Amino acid sequence: MSELIAACTARRAALAARLEPGIVIVPTTQEIIRNADSTYPFRFDSGFYYLTGFTEPDAVFVQVIGKDKVENILFCRDKDIEREIWDGYRFGPAAAAEQFGFDTAYPIEELDKRIVEMMKNQPRIYYPLAKEMRWDRRVNRWLSDVRGLARTGVAAPTAMLDVRSALDEMRLFKDEYEIGILRQAGKINAQAHIRAMQFAQAGQMEYQVEAEMLHDYYRQGSRSPAYNSIVASGANSCVLHYGENNARMNDGDLLLIDAGCEIAGYASDITRTFPVNGKFSPAQRAVYEITLAAQEAAFATIFPGSTWNAPHDAATRVLAQGMIDLKLLTGSLQEVLEKETYKQFYMHRTGHWMGLDVHDCGAYKVDGEWRKLQTGMVMTVEPGFYIRPAANVPKEFENIGIRIEDDVLVTATGYENLTRDCPKTVADIEALMAK
Repeated sequence: MSELIAACTARRAALAARLEPGIVIVPTTQEIIRNADSTYPFRFDSGFYYLTGFTEPDAVFVQVIGKDKVENILFCRDKDIEREIWDGYRFGPAAAAEQFGFDTAYPIEELDKRIVEMMKNQPRIYYPLAKEMRWDRRVNRWLSDVRGLARTGVAAPTAMLDVRSALDEMRLFKDEYEIGILRQAGKINAQAHIRAMQFAQAGQMEYQVEAEMLHDYYRQGSRSPAYNSIVASGANSCVLHYGENNARMNDGDLLLIDAGCEIAGYASDITRTFPVNGKFSPAQRAVYEITLAAQEAAFATIFPGSTWNAPHDAATRVLAQGMIDLKLLTGSLQEVLEKETYKQFYMHRTGHWMGLDVHDCGAYKVDGEWRKLQTGMVMTVEPGFYIRPAANVPKEFENIGIRIEDDVLVTATGYENLTRDCPKTVADIEALMAK
């Protein structure tokens, strides 16, 4: 807890240093009714949590940035012993301010009254513009109230800016605390994928494999998946965002599992593809080896000073040549790349930023150019090869869908594979499943 609070305190100071004087308003999410009086499991807003470490719903972080002073304020639910009987512990403003390092904290019910006072004579407002309509309306109402005081000599903010332009750029570079959590998430997720390989066999339902992975997440301390798991066998492996997970797995099928755990708010994102019966067919092996080679080619381009798009370009070249070698496509490599005919079998990008969100924030281009990789960035590397039935597809290749994905930290000397514990060579997968 102390390490988290120290990290959040440093982030609040760094945010204030990036911004001009004004008032910052960052709300968290609210509980959402699932049905009747039952709610979905609560998940805090990532930007709010990044700055506060506070995990309760109905809270708002406010930072007042002056020329010589910065004040960090939390609005949260009041202490309520009666509600704690039903819903569990609440910090309340006093304990929250003390334990999370805020200058002061107030009950959330006082937000409307106090925020108008705080906005007086501030030159600008920073908040997540157009993220939630209810907050757009509320901030505009506060601004209108301040403007209504003009005759009393009060000046209203004249600029409204999206705080995410600064906050997202900060989140793109992981600090030591975050890197430690991401390493832990990668290890937990790798073990769950290993469990899936050891458990899966013909005749089972896809969701039974998913259940084994969820069990292993919980067993290791992750209380939630980072996203809805994809457990796709046979033809389903060629559906990029397949999510039903309710088909029966057949002997000879490949099983593509794209699944991740979340721990302390941070995600892991691994995809592995393996034969349900534990043995790759010749056609499956050929496609798999090409996809694995594409990932290795992408890894080789990851180092400070390289560009975001370099891994994608490297992977695409290997995949496209493989498609030609398997006689799925005709023409030279240059023709296949220029005409983008490879997109019949590979239609997505090779990765994304990762952190508090599995598809994490951060710009991919700066001033119209692919941004350069820098130490502290975390990204996925996930080439794929998806062969649906078509006139140019031989029967033995039909419904082979393969994706191989790992999570990578950019380091001063290259990269660190955070999910390297998860087997992915043909030999290692077959050996593991043979046990």
